[in-house]
Amino acid sequence: MSNRPSQPSSSGLPASADEKGAKAADGGVIAVTRALQLLDAFGLGESHLPLAELSRRCGLHKTTVLRLARTLAQSGYLVQREDGDWRLGPATGWLGARYQAGFDVQNVMEPELRELTQLTGESAAFYVREGDLRTCIVRVEGPQALRHHARMGEGLPLDKGSPGRVILAFSGEPGAQYEAIRQRGYHWSISEREQGVATVSAPVFGMHWRLMGSVCISGPASRLTEERLQALAQTVMATATRLSYALAGSAANPATSATRASHWHP
Repeated sequence: MSNRPSQPSSSGLPASADEKGAKAADGGVIAVTRALQLLDAFGLGESHLPLAELSRRCGLHKTTVLRLARTLAQSGYLVQREDGDWRLGPATGWLGARYQAGFDVQNVMEPELRELTQLTGESAAFYVREGDLRTCIVRVEGPQALRHHARMGEGLPLDKGSPGRVILAFSGEPGAQYEAIRQRGYHWSISEREQGVATVSAPVFGMHWRLMGSVCISGPASRLTEERLQALAQTVMATATRLSYALAGSAANPATSATRASHWHP
């Protein structure tokens, strides 16, 4: 056994056991992974968390969590309250705003979704693919008292619900089901991911027909029956077409082509 004393960390404090043994198997930087894990520990509706709870959720020693939190605080990603708890800092808000800006949310997405909500009477949303999940980046609530509530930023499965199925289909997913979606240009589902919820979705493209995501309307299955979903599909597709023209920056007038050719080959 070596009698050599443990080396101090870059902060001058002795390194904890989990820091000394940590190695990123995929070649990533373990400190960055842990910092992101710390930010991800905050759940929706949680304004602040104590150090002990952050340590428990991340599975890291309190000393490690404190060091990470203080480092993140230097760049505004975390803020320590007077009672010692930690909350997300303003830099996280700017990061989210810059992410949404990539899809021109304020100028393009929200106005189109608002109009879609007015036309259908249902909530409208736009989903993008993030790895093996889909994420809602903008949503406009419908006017009905009984409506489906989706949480923005939450990762949801691609193979459950029409928004994800559409993304898979127009990403080139093989299979008869996805070929049928490509042929129709839209997809609807009832109670596939969430019991009692119905949706109908269509793809949105950007420059050079690059898939951007899917636009959908959603509501209770008691109101959105199969017949109703099929009747609203053309309205959703028309919105998807306008969004595609706007996001692609095309000078073409979408009014002259309410629905593009639905068949698409990856």
